[in-house]
Amino acid sequence: MAKLALADVLGGTRLITGPDEFLAARTIETVRDLVVAADPDADVVTIAAADVGAGAMAEIASPSLFAASRCVIVGSLEDLPVEGVEPLVAYVTDPAPDVALVLHHTGGQKGKAVLDQIRKAGVTEVKAAALKRWELSGWVVQEFRAHRTKVDESTASALVDAVGDDMRALAGAVDQLTTDCADETISEKVVRRYFGGRAEVSGFAVADAVIEGRTAAAFEQLRWAFSTRVDPVLITSAVAGGLRGLARYRHAPHGLREADLAREIGVPPFKLKHLGRQSRDWSDRGLARAIQAAAIADADVKGGGGDRQWACERLLIAVLRARAVA
Repeated sequence: MAKLALADVLGGTRLITGPDEFLAARTIETVRDLVVAADPDADVVTIAAADVGAGAMAEIASPSLFAASRCVIVGSLEDLPVEGVEPLVAYVTDPAPDVALVLHHTGGQKGKAVLDQIRKAGVTEVKAAALKRWELSGWVVQEFRAHRTKVDESTASALVDAVGDDMRALAGAVDQLTTDCADETISEKVVRRYFGGRAEVSGFAVADAVIEGRTAAAFEQLRWAFSTRVDPVLITSAVAGGLRGLARYRHAPHGLREADLAREIGVPPFKLKHLGRQSRDWSDRGLARAIQAAAIADADVKGGGGDRQWACERLLIAVLRARAVA
C-alpha cells in the first residue's frame, strides 16, 4: 500500500474490499495509527455494520467533545441493514473533516448494491484479495521498496519459496531482513542464510530438482522435508504445479511478449528463462506421463493410498523416468 499522510484519511472514506484479513488489517492499522499519532486523544470506534442503524452513523461520526479527531471502522459491510444504507451513503457524500472512516466489505455478492452506491458517493478503494502465487514476488519487491530497500525479483521469489504464500509471514520476513541487513545488499544468498531451513521444506526445491533430473538433490530435499514434518500434500502439489507450468510454457502461443507470456503461464517474467531451460529436456509424452503420476500421488497423499511418504517417493521416481521418455 502506498505511504499515506494524515491529510489522505481525515475527511474521507477508505473502502476495503476482499476477504484477506492481513491486507484489510494493515489498511485499518495504517489509518488508525495516522489519526492517533496526530492526536493521541483521538477516538477510535470499531463497529459491526449490522449495528449501523438509521441514527447510528450520525452518532459515531460526530466529533467527540474531548478529541479533535476520530477514526471510525465499520466491519462486515455486507451485513449493513437497509435502514443504515441511506445515512451511510449520505455521510460518505459529505464527510466530516476531522473523521477518518474505514469500511470493510469481505467479498461476495451480498451487499453489492450498497458497494456500488458507496463507490459513487466517493471513496478510496483498497483491494484486500489474496494474491496468486506468481504475483507474490512482485508484491514482495514492493514491500522491500516501502522499507526503502531494493531487491530484484529473483531474490523476492527466493523469499516466497522460503517462507511460503502467507502474506503476513512474508511481510514479517521483509521487515526482519531490512532491519538486520541494513548495511548489506539483500540477495538470494542472504535469503538462504536467514531462511534456508525453510526454503527446502516448501516443496518447491524438491519440484525443481526432480523436474531438472537432479536425482540425488531431489531425494535429499525430500528426506529433509520429511524430517521437518512437511505435509506430503505440499510436496505433491509443488511437483504438480511445476509440471503444469512447464506444460503451459511448452504449449503457449508463439509470438507473445514476455509479460503476456508470463501472464499466460502464471509465473513472474524472470522465471521464463528457467522454464525454457527445463523444457529442453522434456518431451510432450514424458510430460504427460509425469502429470498423470502427479495426479495419482496427489490422490494418494489425500487419503487414496496407504503410505503418504512412499507416495511422494514413487512420484519422484515416476517423474525421473518420464523425463527420459523421448
